[in-house]
Amino acid sequence: MSENQNSPWSPSSRELERQALNRSLNRKRAAMAAVSCLLVLGALAIILISSPGWETVKKTFFDIEYGKEVFPTVIRGLWINLQLTIIGGAAIGAIALGLALVRITKSPALTPFRILATAYVDIFRGAPLILIILLVGFGVPALGLKGVTSNVIFLGTVAVVLTYSAYVAEVIRSGILSIHPSQRAAARSLGLTSGQTMRFVVLPQAIRRVVPPLLNDFVSLLKDTGLVSILGVTDAVRAAQINASRTFNYTPYVMAALIFLAVTIPLTRATDRMLRKSLERQNAQGQA
Repeated sequence: MSENQNSPWSPSSRELERQALNRSLNRKRAAMAAVSCLLVLGALAIILISSPGWETVKKTFFDIEYGKEVFPTVIRGLWINLQLTIIGGAAIGAIALGLALVRITKSPALTPFRILATAYVDIFRGAPLILIILLVGFGVPALGLKGVTSNVIFLGTVAVVLTYSAYVAEVIRSGILSIHPSQRAAARSLGLTSGQTMRFVVLPQAIRRVVPPLLNDFVSLLKDTGLVSILGVTDAVRAAQINASRTFNYTPYVMAALIFLAVTIPLTRATDRMLRKSLERQNAQGQA
């Protein structure tokens, strides 16, 4: 009996057969997926290359030499997009958190602020971003207010922040509301005030739950900063437009798209990985 207890554990022959079968099935699935992807991509490539206008499309959109020529200017423009994303993202986080906290408050004294916060979210979530950029970018300078800058980069950032704060506020609010009331009750029973309960108990759990959707909003924010180009900001999109208008060769647009993809795809994959881990953690907690 003692020898059986001290002997190291080893899987049974049936378990080894099951593991070998699973590995074989996984290899077959991977091979089938690779073959199907190659067949589909190959068929699309054949259709594209054999089309009558392929040579014209190739010269107009996929001119490698011209792409190399305009690449530095598009990259310089992307730096503006990244600046807008980082600065705007920080402002959006602060404003959105304030909006979310105001919207969930039950204090009668804060009712006017709760109504204003609700109206703000409804208006800026419902209005197209490009219209907000136009209204802020051209409307604010037209007012002629003293001390108000007419810098298009600043005004474009303000427009993006106003719109995205409404979206992010709803994401944060949903995270706060997803926390079970027993968490608040337990914190209050330990002597924590309402503010301390929100700060130390509710918000840490809520933010952890909404990190994946927040990252999705961050990726969308990076892409939508390209819309400020309508104000004349020389970002990556505007730089591509300027180069394309000189030669009527649209390779710069393709180059700008590829640069954006090179930045956003890793962020998207990281978001998916975090979401998958979050679901696995929640499932594990539920089973426990």
